[in-house]
Amino acid sequence: MAFPLHSILFCLVEILLLFGAASAQLSTNYYAETCPKALSTIRTAVLNAGCDASVLLDDTSSFTGEKTAGPNSGSLRGFEVIDSIKSQMENICPGVVSCADILTVAARDSVVALGGSPWTVQLGRRDSTTASYSAANSDLPSPTLDLNDLLSTFKSKGFTEKETVALAGAHTIGQARCLAFRDRIYNEKNINTTFAASLQSNCPTTGGDENLSPLDATSPVTFDNAYFKNLVNSKGLLHSDQQLFSGGSTDSQVTAYITNPVTFRTDFANAMAKMGSLSPLTGNSGQIRTDCRKPWPCKQKNYRPSPKSLEKFFSSRYWSHVNSQ
Repeated sequence: MAFPLHSILFCLVEILLLFGAASAQLSTNYYAETCPKALSTIRTAVLNAGCDASVLLDDTSSFTGEKTAGPNSGSLRGFEVIDSIKSQMENICPGVVSCADILTVAARDSVVALGGSPWTVQLGRRDSTTASYSAANSDLPSPTLDLNDLLSTFKSKGFTEKETVALAGAHTIGQARCLAFRDRIYNEKNINTTFAASLQSNCPTTGGDENLSPLDATSPVTFDNAYFKNLVNSKGLLHSDQQLFSGGSTDSQVTAYITNPVTFRTDFANAMAKMGSLSPLTGNSGQIRTDCRKPWPCKQKNYRPSPKSLEKFFSSRYWSHVNSQ
């Protein structure tokens, strides 16, 4: 379950950082009448597996999406879990539940399944019709960011310093590519030497760029506060991780989360709830994808297909032509 969780959380952070804050009409009971089994279906799928959802779009001949952008490439996994959930959703209530809402709910359910605190999810997002490779490369926080730049990135989206540290705690789950931390384990001074040496066989000075190591080697599949304990012991995997405990303004918050893990789980849940309510597409914006990897190939930005139009579309000569490309 660690891979899906890390992917889903990263997706939500990406959606926030790429689009910023905006007011929107979301509701906790958005699917109460149109798809009453939506939440229970997502929860079951997350347990079994072990947002405008722009990151889900595959590259096509006409545009390059965000999956292969530098900060995402190799680090986003678990797309097949979202595909599975979407397929189940289309079976019980076709054309109703967005991929963005699936991501948001699955993130919450994954955290809870791994030991984190729950939070209330607002629903009613719609899916984007495109993705931005350039925006993903320019706007997502690099693993090499220093503390001030990291805090500024999240502040520009409305997050406090405390909320930024709490959200960084998502790195208690997941893995990172060798390419993202090679310079740290070979050249930085504020790293535990034994820890650095333990990583070097899997991340040599040349080659092995895609080799993975856990962001939290202590408890990589448990949502806890071990990530912060690692920072105090100079065992942060990424440069940007260790910056949270490097003699700066966030040191005290890191130690506070070590002392009180319940506070961390609560603060993380609150920050995730806030993140999930920022900048969604709602109303007539965007669309409801039937396949999270592909937008509807139509000109109308607010197009939402009915069951009859779906049947007509998939039997059309146009669809046969698209599939042959």
